[in-house]
Amino acid sequence: MNIMLIIFDLDGTLIDTASDITHALNYSVQPYLRKNITVEETIKLVGEGITRLIEKLLGQDRTALGPVVQERFLQYYTEHLYDYSRPYQGVLETLEELHGFKKAVLSNKREVLSRRLLDALKLSSHFDMILGSDSVEEKKPSPRPVLQILEMLSLRPENAVMVGDSDYDIEAGRRAGVSTVAVSYGYRDVNVLKKADVIIDDIRDLPQKISMLNAPIRET
Repeated sequence: MNIMLIIFDLDGTLIDTASDITHALNYSVQPYLRKNITVEETIKLVGEGITRLIEKLLGQDRTALGPVVQERFLQYYTEHLYDYSRPYQGVLETLEELHGFKKAVLSNKREVLSRRLLDALKLSSHFDMILGSDSVEEKKPSPRPVLQILEMLSLRPENAVMVGDSDYDIEAGRRAGVSTVAVSYGYRDVNVLKKADVIIDDIRDLPQKISMLNAPIRET
């Protein structure tokens, strides 16, 4: 195996965005729901993109409100994208340690928001490519965005690893034929990450795990 590319999920993997998303959700549903949403509740909802997040939040009885609530969300979130969002501990030093690899971000957040967030937190320069939910016709857990990154960088599945905190990341990677590394500190319970090739508790363990995946298999 010759890993040359590392594809990272964004929310819950590189950056803790739960507080800013929660504030935006509470603003967006304020006229329609009687209660505030907690960060813990937000964490259970995120992962499939904003449209699906709002659908789950509103429930079947309020589906007609979806477009209005989504517009309110995007208006607020765009203006408060990084009030509280910060990289997880060890992210910057890990990206610097992995300077010899090509790196990409693949998020189910819209591309323009993903780019703005990475720019604001001074992480963009570490990545060769940044794709969001609207960059490709399908989003994770579909393998198509992973395959598109490989195609754009002229690489094969055996040359890449997908790193993420959710089963959507792991499924997208597995279906695309790339190695998968799950991080346990993100927004999903570790029990849904068991199909990953490797699970790590700290992003700083990633370089060593990639070295292990790259190691030649010895015949016994």
